[in-house]
Amino acid sequence: MSEALSPEISALLKDPTALIPAIAQDVHSGEVLMLAYVNSQSIAATLATGRATYWSRSRNELWEKGATSGNTQLVHSISLDCDGDALLFKVEQTGAACHTGDRSCFHRNIEMTR
Repeated sequence: MSEALSPEISALLKDPTALIPAIAQDVHSGEVLMLAYVNSQSIAATLATGRATYWSRSRNELWEKGATSGNTQLVHSISLDCDGDALLFKVEQTGAACHTGDRSCFHRNIEMTR
């Protein structure tokens, strides 16, 4: 994949050369599904295909969500936070979002003591 991020979008990012956290949220329910990282190349790929593409820090390569598992994310919208250093992907999730097989990666709760 050789997509490049447009100068207009790149200018919105605090640091277009950095890894940026991206939160995937279910477009229908609002449930937070996962957090991953993106870079300019993966954002450009997502915009070009409509499929969530992230940067794998462990494999040091682009990672299209669901390419091997079938648990895909169709991106409906992308929002940038006020500082230009985090993204929100509103997605239509097919299958589990978490590599453990859970719908959401945020399935382990920590009890609050008050």
